[in-house]
Amino acid sequence: MSSEHKESFWTKYIFSIDHKVIGIQYGVTSLLFLLFGFSLVMVMRWQLAYPDTEIPIIGWMFENRMLSPDMYNSFGAMHGTIMIFLGVVPIIVGAFGNYLVPLQIGACDMAFPKLNMASYWCYLMGGIVMLMGFVLPGGAASSGWTSYPPLSVVATAGQTVWLIGMLFLIASSLLGSMNIIVTIFQLRAPGLTWMKLPFFIWAQLVTSFLLVLAFPPLQAAGIFQLMDRVAFTSFFMPSGLIVGGGVTSYAGGGSPLLWQHLFWFLAHPEVYVLILPAMGIVAEVIANNTRKPLWGYKPLVYAVIFLGFTSFIVWAHHMFLTGMGETMSKFFAVTTMIISVPSVVILSCLVISLWGGSIRFNTPMLFALSFLPMFGMGGVTGLPLGLPLSDIALHDTYYVISHFHYVVAPGTIFAIFAGIYFWFPKITGKKLNEVLGKIHFTFSLIFMNGIFFPMLLQGLAGVSRRLADGGQSYAHAQSVIHYNEFMSISAWLLALAQIPFIINIIFTVFIKNKDKADPNPWQATTLEWACPSPPIGHGNFESEPTVYRGPYEYSVPGHKKDFSPQFEKLGDENENTI
Repeated sequence: MSSEHKESFWTKYIFSIDHKVIGIQYGVTSLLFLLFGFSLVMVMRWQLAYPDTEIPIIGWMFENRMLSPDMYNSFGAMHGTIMIFLGVVPIIVGAFGNYLVPLQIGACDMAFPKLNMASYWCYLMGGIVMLMGFVLPGGAASSGWTSYPPLSVVATAGQTVWLIGMLFLIASSLLGSMNIIVTIFQLRAPGLTWMKLPFFIWAQLVTSFLLVLAFPPLQAAGIFQLMDRVAFTSFFMPSGLIVGGGVTSYAGGGSPLLWQHLFWFLAHPEVYVLILPAMGIVAEVIANNTRKPLWGYKPLVYAVIFLGFTSFIVWAHHMFLTGMGETMSKFFAVTTMIISVPSVVILSCLVISLWGGSIRFNTPMLFALSFLPMFGMGGVTGLPLGLPLSDIALHDTYYVISHFHYVVAPGTIFAIFAGIYFWFPKITGKKLNEVLGKIHFTFSLIFMNGIFFPMLLQGLAGVSRRLADGGQSYAHAQSVIHYNEFMSISAWLLALAQIPFIINIIFTVFIKNKDKADPNPWQATTLEWACPSPPIGHGNFESEPTVYRGPYEYSVPGHKKDFSPQFEKLGDENENTI
């Protein structure tokens, strides 16, 4: 760039249109939201472990130094919303997708850079608006992350800003996902055919289609629910609703179940929005650290496409208890069993890929390996929830909480950590410390299971979720209620286990200035390793890359090196062919 067109600090780092800067913005912002969302649950865990006792250290922030039932509900609703919509989705799609998709397909930027910038600022605005609920009279949203009416319509003002914030977040996701789709279709490097794409790109592509197709119904539903709140319409408000001893002023005639259908039409594909990019990250890390190609690349691709399609025809298994007919219950039970097939295919391919590999047990690989059994636990525990008979007993118990968190927490979040450790040298030019990384992994694995496995036992005992006292007033919960203290201590120790990660990041970025990583420290094969570390400004690559082979050619017979990058010709000096 010429001197007369030098970018200012604001245009280069704040209002940037560079996909790499925007990816970092998404990453830093979402990590901060994750920290805040986890802080909420640590306060909730005190209430569950020691009901009706004063909260230590930060108790002064609460009335009577305790967490009231209403505040507990508010914290629960905001925890779920923040962790999913402000934390995990933005980091795994917004951060990893923005930063890596152009690099892995050999593009100089996203197809629509200004649209990309707009998606980040919509996301940030949505998050800020949502958090404003904490300072409003009555507190933040308290109707759960599902925002079920009629409770959500008659709730305090915090629910209104929740809805407005959600509309911003949906707009952000639509802008970002359309950008990713167009970028992958239009900006692939010469020679990069569909079956030469890294599996991570396939995962991001299917995820983006899920967002584009599933979010618009919820966008419309959010507008309708907002109108119910501020204009007294009755899209979701039934007739004759009594609140506070009197009939409400709503016209009535609406259906609360309609919201549930519209919400879960998004929210079940949302599970795969979380997990598919995680699977893509894990696939990249496993292929690199086994030093062998992924087993069953084409089945992996076909499975992820099929899984994306079937995710739209299973949503009503969340609604078995709403009174749907036997025929519909059977249909959604069958489709739920069917959708487990591609998940098993993907997991099986990743596990089989380990066989015969020269496995390197570095930090990203440890997180990737732990993803496999943790996601497996989440998947297996989800099967009974897809069958009406067993779901009747397990619905709205801690069993559901455990199942979902096994998918999202030690599942998706472990994949996120694997990706951070793996691509950190590409982003910063510096490798994170392995000792601190392995300490972070070990204690995170132990304490995450310490939180979520006892929830399975409580759920099987019939303990309901969303109880501010943890179930102490229920006779059937007495045999398992003591697990609350164990889970709470595990949650607090899990928070402490993240300190090595934070120290590692700060030390590597701001203190360890001289220790530069090799441009390809992992000896990887995909296109992002063809550019400098960190990549150059706008443009990424010093020259346009050309693709000559598939993404995972490791340990190819006849080559002296155990990896053959996509961007090197056969017979190149760097390839050392025999």
